[in-house]
Amino acid sequence: MHCHELYHLWPLIMNVIRIGTRGSPLAVWQAEWVRSRLLALHPEYTAEIVKIKTTGDKILDVPLAKVGGKGLFVKEIETALLEGGIDLAVHSMKDMPAEIPPGLCIGVVPERENPLDILISRNGHSFKDLREKANLGSSSLRRGAQVRHIRPDITVQPLRGNLDTRIRKLETEGLDAIILAAAGVKRLGMESRITEYMSEDIMLPAIGQGALSIEVREDDNAIRDLIAPVDHRETRLAIESERAFLSRLEGGCQVPIAAHAKIVGDQIDLTGLVAEVDGSVLLRENVTGSVDKHEELGVQLANQLLEQGGRKILEDILGRSIKDLA
Repeated sequence: MHCHELYHLWPLIMNVIRIGTRGSPLAVWQAEWVRSRLLALHPEYTAEIVKIKTTGDKILDVPLAKVGGKGLFVKEIETALLEGGIDLAVHSMKDMPAEIPPGLCIGVVPERENPLDILISRNGHSFKDLREKANLGSSSLRRGAQVRHIRPDITVQPLRGNLDTRIRKLETEGLDAIILAAAGVKRLGMESRITEYMSEDIMLPAIGQGALSIEVREDDNAIRDLIAPVDHRETRLAIESERAFLSRLEGGCQVPIAAHAKIVGDQIDLTGLVAEVDGSVLLRENVTGSVDKHEELGVQLANQLLEQGGRKILEDILGRSIKDLA
């Protein structure tokens, strides 16, 4: 038997599952949640949390769009997974790049938490009631573009750091409000801080927001079988539709794009947008179709937005051409 095959059989031999994660409080909470689900399903196993520092955790003073975008929070963890140092990895789905390294795959997608963005304001004001020329903290080009499109008077200031750090900066950096993902705030028990859940009409969520990605080695059938019951079909279909949209637009943190899919019965409803960074142009479309065509719908929606002007927006931001329509 080859060494890599022994690595893959490690959980079966030793009854230990090694779960890789970033070390932030939210990432560790997510990994612990997955760990508890696995141990409830397989009490004969033990599970260890392995904290791995990523490039995104080390660079805290530069906007993500300027240092490489999505892969910053997963690359080192994926390397450990490929090399057999861990058996599975838990990521926030919105951190996952469009392309997954050869040999790895998204094994399961647990049920999604609330996908919306939330506003936390210093004086309890909703988004529409923020003062003229308010200072708003956000690390995301997607959020910044949508804020500027509706309220061009607002100044959007960079906001990096772990979730609790960003909430603290609301007071220390002279901000009127900050925008965060509802899921993280809820998972860390900070719901009481939420001023407003932001309507999708104002703030369309990030692709994959609120969902977790449990990444595994493609050929590791032992682990894939162990985690299979954690998969939530509707969430997986919605995420696959959103990620097909992401992949077609060749997007990441460097471009203001967003998408959110909802499943109702056997239908999927997908809304997506592409915007200029300054919010001066915001293109938004919606498609509906059978869940059997969920990924095709993602590509279809992306192609519609490319044709309506999204191609020029993305090519100007990325400095390269987008592939011709598929």
